Amino acid sequence: MDHMDRRDFLTTVTVGGAAFSMAGALWPTPILAAPGKPADIGQCKSVKVTCVSEVGWWDTKKLIKGLMAAGGPKKADQWTMPSDLNNGAGSSSLIEVTLLDGKVKRILLDTGWNPAYMAWRYQMTGVDKLLKQNKIDYFIVSHEHLDHFFGLEATLRLNPKVTMVIPETFRPQARQFMAGKSFTKASAVTNVKHQGKLMVMKKSGVHKLFDGAALSVFDIPIILKIRGEQSLYFNVKDKGLVLITGCCHQTILKYADFAQKNIKGGDKMYGLYGGLHIAPFGPLKPPQAAWIRGMAQYKFKKVASNHCTGLPAVAYMKKLGYPVVGGRGMEGSMSKLYVGNSDAVTFG
Repeated sequence: MDHMDRRDFLTTVTVGGAAFSMAGALWPTPILAAPGKPADIGQCKSVKVTCVSEVGWWDTKKLIKGLMAAGGPKKADQWTMPSDLNNGAGSSSLIEVTLLDGKVKRILLDTGWNPAYMAWRYQMTGVDKLLKQNKIDYFIVSHEHLDHFFGLEATLRLNPKVTMVIPETFRPQARQFMAGKSFTKASAVTNVKHQGKLMVMKKSGVHKLFDGAALSVFDIPIILKIRGEQSLYFNVKDKGLVLITGCCHQTILKYADFAQKNIKGGDKMYGLYGGLHIAPFGPLKPPQAAWIRGMAQYKFKKVASNHCTGLPAVAYMKKLGYPVVGGRGMEGSMSKLYVGNSDAVTFG
């Protein structure tokens, strides 16, 4: 990784009588953009995204009932509240980046919720073989919400030494989970601990991963007492920036605006993929509809939103004439309106 500060970082934190150590973790130094001097992340040839899974959960009513019983979305703590693993599926994407020299870099973004379900999704998309063959260059967790992170064992069982990238906003419980501690009440169970390189991304600047690829951490409060989400940027030569996100809790407008102001080439937006957290639980509300109308200013050439974006939001994008990429509506995905399970989209 470019721009890396390879200091060993030693911290021990105790939670509930159990301790974890961050010895040997890498804290990369980000590129700090300045007025008139945005971060140069280089260029790549193309980006292909395969949707491993976009189904966060099966039954929204069951999910909301559980959240309300635990005190509501703002008071409930995902690490202590009971959760129904049978209602869990998960969000995960395989990103394959072709560099200008023809080499391919692979990123696994997120690891879903239910480990058994995620094992099936990895088999259906070939991610299982890529992990076993050590062909995943970076395993990035966008944020620690259960539908993106509780399926961790499914990934580590296939390759416990995979290079893992997390935001520094991760709570101590999340880091304990990575070290093999289970939280049985929350149905967050793992029997495998991460043994590979760990990269902890700071809350400021732009982190370049390799030529044409970078990410940033958005330090924001999220429901279930979670904080922070990291999202990705790719600069495709002659095309423009491609934005790839897990849930985009920072909102699509703040995400795209950050790219425009802080990344070289941000004046030319090309593609968008992932969950946009607009209408994940029901009908589209006026403020969220305004976000969608605001997307017009970025002039994306391809919009492949799924997961927590919500069907009403995708339908509204289509109504406004946005270049929405559809799918097959197979393998658990509910609609052909968006890129679903095992569907793929290429930028470049």
